[in-house]
Amino acid sequence: MNEERIELNKLRWRCRRGMLELDVLLARWLERRWRQSPMPQRAVFLRLLDCEDDRLWRWLSGLDRPDDPEFAALVDEIRNLPVRA
Repeated sequence: MNEERIELNKLRWRCRRGMLELDVLLARWLERRWRQSPMPQRAVFLRLLDCEDDRLWRWLSGLDRPDDPEFAALVDEIRNLPVRA
């Protein structure tokens, strides 16, 4: 198993949250965008994974908006990612 696959498996685990809706949204971005994302955007995603589920849900459901502009941009991207590839 190569290092990239190991890293992705760890990230998949981190995308598993207390809410199925969050799992789906975060995993969708991970599977579709992670590999081609620049390192700064990856770093923002990793910071986003450190946030509490209730905060993530408020952001990703559009009930609230992050103050951090990097979070806000990534949240918008995650929210606007089509269900189908």
